[in-house]
Formats: sequence, C-alpha cells, structure tokens
Amino acid sequence: MATSTRPAPLPARAGLGLKPQHFKDVLAQCPDIGFFEVHAENHMVDGGPLPHFLARIRERYPLSLHGVGLSMGGEAPLDEAHLQRLSDLIERCEPAVFSEHLAWSSHGGHSLNDLLPLPYDGDTLHRVCRHIDQVQSRLRRQILLENPATYLAFASSTFSETDFLGEVVRRTGCGLLLDLNNVHVSCTNHGLDADAYIDALPLHAVGEVHLAGHAMDEDAAGAPLLIDHHGSPVDEFVWRLHERLIARLGPLPTLLERDNDVPSLAALLTEASRAERTLARWSAA
Repeated sequence: MATSTRPAPLPARAGLGLKPQHFKDVLAQCPDIGFFEVHAENHMVDGGPLPHFLARIRERYPLSLHGVGLSMGGEAPLDEAHLQRLSDLIERCEPAVFSEHLAWSSHGGHSLNDLLPLPYDGDTLHRVCRHIDQVQSRLRRQILLENPATYLAFASSTFSETDFLGEVVRRTGCGLLLDLNNVHVSCTNHGLDADAYIDALPLHAVGEVHLAGHAMDEDAAGAPLLIDHHGSPVDEFVWRLHERLIARLGPLPTLLERDNDVPSLAALLTEASRAERTLARWSAA
C-alpha cells in the first residue's frame, strides 16, 4: 500500500475551476475564493501562456489538480509517458491534492476522450488498486478517486459501487473526491436513493467535494435520464445533498465545476458563495 508523504489539504472553502478566459480577471481582482482546480492534461506543456498564468495564480491560491486521462480502470498498463508528464506537472505547480476518476478512457493505445464505466468485480478491483498503488508510489502522495456518473450497470458486477469504492480505499489508502452531481445523476439513472448511496461510502476518506450541473432527458421507456455535462448551474437537489453532507461531516473543500457554457467569473463567484455560506454555517455550528 502506498502512503501519502505530502499531505497538503485544501482549505475547507469553496473553489472554482480555473478557465483561461478568467486568468487575467483572477490576477487583477484576486477574488475571495478558497482554491482553484485545473485539469492536469490541459497544462502538460513546457511553454506558452498556460504555465505562466498557472504559476502566477499558484502564488496566490492553493490548487487542486484533476486528471482525466490516466484510465485508472483500463485493462492496459498505465501510460508511462503520461504518468511522467503528470509527475513533472505536480512538481512544477505543487497542488494541494491530485484526483482522478474511477473509469477507463483508453484502449489499444487510443484515447477515447470519455470516462467510461467499469464492471465492479474482483478483476476490476485488483486492477484499479494496482494502478492506484502505482500512481501513489510514483507521485509520492495520496490521490483522491472520484465516483463516476454512469448510464448503465454491468450484469457481471459482484460489488455495489459504494462497496467497490470502500474496498479500493481500504486496500490502497487513497481518498475520495465525492462528486455529488455524479451521485444524483447515477442514482436517478439507476433508480437508487442518493442519500443511501452517500451513507454507504467511506466518508472518512472524502478529501474534496464537487458540485456541478447536468442536463435532463428521458430514456427509451420514458424514465428520467440525467446527463453529466457541467454546462449549467448546480441543481437544487445537489445543493440539498451538499447541505446534508456538510451537516454530517463538517466543512470540506467544495468545488463548483463548470466546463461548458462557462459564464463570467463574477457569475461563478456568486454561485460559489452559496457553497461558502453552507461551509461557514456548519463551521460555526
């Protein structure tokens, strides 16, 4: 089991995803926000404006680094070149935390540009744990594993998703990035209870929380189908899940994700202020 040698927790405040269109506004305004999150793969470059702005913003704010390309659940070995670029980026920007997804995203040497679901069985468990151990050993730090948004379930699964995540945490010592929008999306799509899902997780391992928006659709039978698209404000049900979680665990770093139809920095700060009020309320409780 790999252990964390560089625990540097994020402040238990609201954070925002850092977007290039907001770089100059962030530096000019220095908004009162707890942290910024960046997608690792967008910053795996040696020169140009991205490293310049990231370094300047890192001087003023803690960073959460969020990976989307390691393919932790993939059948193939981890991409060594990708892992080296990630290690170099972490050394350069010194994020407070690094997170990845419980998913697979590559096969046969090809990147599929998606986060795809896994069967929750013994073989997958061994593979995911092996990959997490490899990443934690290489990066010399604990990582956070994010629960996925899913649209199908495998008949071959022998674990529930929550039991699978619990076993991964137990075996590897990794933490959890609890995405509450993903909880709502997956539970709605599979007819599960979101509160029961959260209660079944190893909540002691949660190191960061994500809030995001989704799109509403219907499946072929006319049942609700939610699509995780990060292109709208946080849904009221997800806000309720956040309130309940923070009331139970106390304040946790909480990120407002917005990757599509990104509004102005001022609009995002207004939405983040709602999370900040919840965190402050339970900090004082």
